[in-house]
Parts: sequence; C-alpha cells; structure tokens
Amino acid sequence: MEKPRIHPYIPIIIGVISVALSAIFVKLATADAGVIAFYRMFFSVLIMLPLFLMKYRKEVLTLSKKDWIFSAIAGVFLAFHFILWFESLNYTSVASSTVLVTLQPIFAFVGTYFFFKEKLSFKTILSALIAVTGSVIISWGDFKLSGTAFYGDMLALIACALITTYLLFGQDVRKRLSLITYTFVVYSISTITLFFYVLIKGESFGPYPGSDWFWFIMLALIPNLLGHTLFNWAIKWVSTNVISIGILFEPVGAAILAFYVFDETLSISQIAGGMVVIAGIVLFVIDGEKLRNKFFSKKA
Repeated sequence: MEKPRIHPYIPIIIGVISVALSAIFVKLATADAGVIAFYRMFFSVLIMLPLFLMKYRKEVLTLSKKDWIFSAIAGVFLAFHFILWFESLNYTSVASSTVLVTLQPIFAFVGTYFFFKEKLSFKTILSALIAVTGSVIISWGDFKLSGTAFYGDMLALIACALITTYLLFGQDVRKRLSLITYTFVVYSISTITLFFYVLIKGESFGPYPGSDWFWFIMLALIPNLLGHTLFNWAIKWVSTNVISIGILFEPVGAAILAFYVFDETLSISQIAGGMVVIAGIVLFVIDGEKLRNKFFSKKA
C-alpha cells in the first residue's frame, strides 16, 4: 500500500485539537443529549451530501455485504457513543468526562488482539494499566465528591468502549473505501439511528434558540467534519491503537477550555489521575519500535 503524502501524525494532532472543543460546544447547548447528537450528525451528512453525490456516489455500489454490516455496526456504535458521552456531561465535569471517554487504549488493545491478532508487548500492557489506574483515581475522587458525578463517569467509560468498537469496525472498511464515501455512509447510518432514538424517547426536534443551532453546526463542522474525518483518514495507515493514544490528549485541551468558559476547577484527584493517565500515554509513545512496526498497516 502506498505511503501517505503527509505524516499521519499531523492530521491526528489537528484532529485532537478539533475534538477537544466538542465537550465545550455540547455544554453550551441546551437541548437533550440525543437531540444534540442527532443534529451534530445530521448537519455533518447534509454538508457532505453535495460532494458525495457529485464524485463518490458510485463507490457505494462497490460495498460488499460485509462492508455494509461493518459500516452499520460502526454507525450505530458511534451514535450511542455520542448519546452516552453527551449525557455524562450533565452529571460530571468536562475534565473527568473527557479523560474517561478518551481512555481507549485498554479497549483498543483487547479489540485489536482478538479481531486483528495484533501482538501486545509488555510495555504496551503496562502503559494501559497505568492509564486505567489514572481513570480509577479520577472516578474514585468523583465518587467521594458526588454520586451523581460518579454516574457521569460511568457513562463516559461506556461511551469510551463504544467509540473504540466504532473505530475497530471502521478500520476494516476504511481500507477499501475513499475517505468521503466511508465517512458519509457511517455518518448517515449514525444519523438514522439517532433520529429513531430521539423519536422513541419523545425528545423534541425543535424549536430551539439560535445559539443552540449555532452549536449544533459548530459540532458538525469542527469536531466531526474536521476532527473525526481526519481520524478516519489516518486509520487507513495507522492502527486503532495509535489513534486511541493520540485522542487521549483531548482532555488536556478540554480541561483548559472548561476552566475559562465554565470556571470549572480541577480537584486533586482529577489532577493526580490526569497526570497518571498522561504518564501511561508517554510510556506508550516512547516505545518507538512498536510504533514504527504499527505505523504503516500491512493490510491493503
């Protein structure tokens, strides 16, 4: 498989900065979690539609039955990831929620081991255990502070497992499709899933104040179409593990933004837990030989 024109780490870094804004936009909106998630995906698909129809619609015909199944699974898991994560922000802080929801290595390591037979080194396992220890410190501190905050933490952890499953199934399909086609198909399935979720829950599709519509569109443009699309581009050349590690830097930016926008301060447990999580990330990243071996996927 040909090498990319630019180093995949560059789009991953830009993607991390973009998704760091997601929690801020969600908390600034007043709608229910399912509604926010629906409009985030709906506007993303709407914006992509002209380009898809002009240049990529015929590629859909090349999808196999397996591709459709995997895309459907990815889309459904992505939808419920957003629902649970957005809901978690109603109960816990931006810092805790983003740290826990982006704690993907432990799920990605297990998933890639069983699905793609990727070997796990001792350092990889150790780095994951350190990162998980950090998440436990954060959750324990939130539990002592408030049972409600702990509930939000658990929602964020489940959302973390869901987004990792989305990436694992997407990794297989993305290798055979262009970025636009893959993203459009998965986002469309996610939008349909969210539509029925909102309908069944009896939540309102509108009306909402103008500020909410602004945040809906910002969620579609920046975290989705810029952030997640860059991850979808990079996943053609890198392992899910690499992207999961990169996304773990999202909480740092989100916590800084939350401090200035919502006056959210960090507790000792959040700071300590966050530092432990970052230590786990650093341990993984400095394993240069592992990253070089995983950097260019062997699957075409």
